[in-house]
Amino acid sequence: MSVLLARHQRSRATRSLRWLDLMAGCGIRALRWGLEAVGGHAAETELWINDGDPDRLALIQANLQPLQGAIRLTADAADTLLHGAILKRKRFDFIDLDAFGAPGALIQPALQALRFEGLLFLASTDGRSPTGHDRVGAIRSLGAAARAHPASWEMALRQQIGLVARQAWMLGHGLQPLFSFSEGRTFRLALRLRRRIPAGDERNLGLVARCERCGAQRFQPLLKLSGWPACSCADGQGRWSVSGPLWIGPLQEPLLLLQLMADAQELNRQQISPITLRLMQRLQADPGDGPTVWSTDELARRLGLGGPPALGRLVRALQAAGHRASASGVMPGQVRTDAELPELLQICTSLRGEGL
Repeated sequence: MSVLLARHQRSRATRSLRWLDLMAGCGIRALRWGLEAVGGHAAETELWINDGDPDRLALIQANLQPLQGAIRLTADAADTLLHGAILKRKRFDFIDLDAFGAPGALIQPALQALRFEGLLFLASTDGRSPTGHDRVGAIRSLGAAARAHPASWEMALRQQIGLVARQAWMLGHGLQPLFSFSEGRTFRLALRLRRRIPAGDERNLGLVARCERCGAQRFQPLLKLSGWPACSCADGQGRWSVSGPLWIGPLQEPLLLLQLMADAQELNRQQISPITLRLMQRLQADPGDGPTVWSTDELARRLGLGGPPALGRLVRALQAAGHRASASGVMPGQVRTDAELPELLQICTSLRGEGL
């Protein structure tokens, strides 16, 4: 995905570009950038490859031998490189920050080192904090309350986008999520830095609540925060579990994903794995424009069904009832919808009655 995103930026650029692989490891991502994304623009694209371990430089240099054009190889600590670039007014068009653990301390300097409309590809391997399994850690690294949720991968992505958005707003700039995905261990975001904050963008930061008893969900933007309405528990004994602040706006940019899929078709099929193509198709079909997501296994369990309803049929039934609905592109077996839980359960029951 990083290679496709870089290739897309290069193919549409009208000036020279500078890309930074901030934590290069053995340099394979930068090698793929040079071989698959730069194309015939090697003289107009500077690849800056950095890893904090100087003992890796010889290996990285050997791996990058096939590349042509402007290549800069350094072994600086990530924060040192970013702050140095800021002081020297060197700006990057693309920064790939593939960190172990939580990258929160590097987000602010990374944003300051980006050009406007530049791209930040951000990875985090800290799954415990944003999924609610280390609440103290979430307060420390995200400045947010994270609670356990069936859509845990999505909640983790939204927590992290919310953190980056707040950092961008502090600088007076806007942030646009391009795509967001996870396989449960690493959480990856592609984000575009905007020169100005779009009007009303602050409404995309909010809180998500889930009743620990009945499973009902609600969300509110921080701008219009008020009391939580009663949940769906018949006896009124439910208890809201609240997460946030987090991003409650869209997770994906469908038009960009369509363009990336078209770009992928131009490459040798062996360069783009079927798994990557299926991922892009799932993300493109689900913009993630609402944070209320239900596991079909949970719905079946609450109804006492022998198995979960067919996801595609459930989505179509919800749409036929006038609701927004899509299969989650982030986690399998989950439905995203604006339907309230009682109606959602009723539709699931009707599908069972129809033998579906």
